[in-house]
Amino acid sequence: MTTHNSPVANHGNFTKYKIAAGVLGAVVPLAVAVLYFMPGAFRIPGANVKMLPAVNAVLNSLTAVFLVLGYYFIRRKDVAKHRAMMGMAFLLGSLFLVSYVAYHSQGIVTKFGGQGLIRGVYYFILITHILLAAITVALVLFTLYFALTEQFQKHRRIARWTYPIWLYVSVTGVIVYFMIAPYYT
Repeated sequence: MTTHNSPVANHGNFTKYKIAAGVLGAVVPLAVAVLYFMPGAFRIPGANVKMLPAVNAVLNSLTAVFLVLGYYFIRRKDVAKHRAMMGMAFLLGSLFLVSYVAYHSQGIVTKFGGQGLIRGVYYFILITHILLAAITVALVLFTLYFALTEQFQKHRRIARWTYPIWLYVSVTGVIVYFMIAPYYT
């Protein structure tokens, strides 16, 4: 039974958070697209960001680990540990996003130099990674919103999509890094 003061009963009070999740879910991919199509538009002279691709790979790797742990704990009905693991995945994913934007704001473009079959594999992974990453922000934010507002049925329904997509994006981000790392200058 839902009490009058529970977040579920007052989920209308969280409308501003739902709107914020929707706006961020749209604005973040648009901002990344702007950085892609207008390299160097937000360049900060003298900023040293050469180490950020490696940092991003570490952040993506750790995000994937925490996602798997979060899944493990929820399958065992350990909600407290699930919440902690998913909180860490969200924090690391957020740090990744800041680092990614910082790196790409400098207009650095690295071309993949592989030839033959590996080139096709790289671009398949990269394109699926980019397309799914574009929707991951909104999925994650709405999954988090439903958990925080105790709308657990909606949380579970969207998490069934969010988890595999977010995990795929995190893992393929690391794969893309290792495939293109030899071509960084």
